[in-house]
Amino acid sequence: MSVFSLPKIPPVTKVWRDQIQQKIDTKTKPLGSLGALESVALQISEIQNTTSPTLQNPKLILFAGDHGITEEPVSLYPKDVTWQMVFNFLNGGACANVFAKHSGIGVEVVDSGVDHDWDENTKQLIQKKIRRGTSNFLKSPAMTKEEALLSLQTGVDLISESKYQNTNVFLFGEMGIGNTSSASLVLSHLTGISLSKLVGKGTGLNPEGKNIKLQILEKAYSRTGKLNDPIEILLEFGGFEIGMMAGAMLGAASKQNLFIVDGFITTAAYLLAYHLSPNVKDYAIFSHVSDEEGHIVVLEHYQIKPLLKLNLRLGEGSGALAAYPLIELSVKFMNEMASFADAGVSDSDAKS
Repeated sequence: MSVFSLPKIPPVTKVWRDQIQQKIDTKTKPLGSLGALESVALQISEIQNTTSPTLQNPKLILFAGDHGITEEPVSLYPKDVTWQMVFNFLNGGACANVFAKHSGIGVEVVDSGVDHDWDENTKQLIQKKIRRGTSNFLKSPAMTKEEALLSLQTGVDLISESKYQNTNVFLFGEMGIGNTSSASLVLSHLTGISLSKLVGKGTGLNPEGKNIKLQILEKAYSRTGKLNDPIEILLEFGGFEIGMMAGAMLGAASKQNLFIVDGFITTAAYLLAYHLSPNVKDYAIFSHVSDEEGHIVVLEHYQIKPLLKLNLRLGEGSGALAAYPLIELSVKFMNEMASFADAGVSDSDAKS
């Protein structure tokens, strides 16, 4: 049996809060006038215990995996699209590559469980395959407990590799045909929200197709009934890429690194990590609310306020990448914007 060792994640301390807030408030602007950017600046500064935060060597890690539920009519696309898109990422042709290049972010792709054999020309792919896709969770658990624990531990260990020692900000994304179905079930069990409020169109299903998808997922839910343990939820309904991404989030937080959450599937991974170690929340920034119907329901359930609403539902870290320039701006104003004293500008007499 694989052993998963939950990493210790310290809560972010507030010892620097007064100094950080004072620096924000004495910039040449009315109090609070940079809105959410001020909140982001405060969060990053507190994570790093400094009034001069930095974003160093940012990395987007894309986790890819196949899902046995694609044996059922839950997606418009065949599962072969998973491995084909992995090639697209590696060749630089996907949206994630374009957005990442714009911000100078390195892109790395992890085979968590893709149903494909790679040739020698895919050496740049990070090979962490647990199995060639999960089992069909309509009929049986998606994975064994050993595989669930291995997916989590592999994600934790990945972030500890030496190549990331100079990285202090991670963006996470995914690729896996069928993974909105997996995420819907994971989220329903974790939150208690009904599948009818979570199941969306995924790859673009029409209303009839969405209804068929919902019926299939409700039948899968009834196979186990309500589950509460995150490990059990992962093994019954998760994906290898979802489990590995959850582990990577735990790993990033344990190193006191910032990470940026993408959309619906990435949120499912985040909530698995959160239910295993609630302090992980201190290190997460939510980039956007996606156009997948259940995403806003889940975010509101946890009172999470994402930075953007752009009606995205692509996945692959696209929302996290779209939000990254705003996160950069929050750091830049902290470090480069003049204070009233520096600029010789009269401050307001009222601080309320």
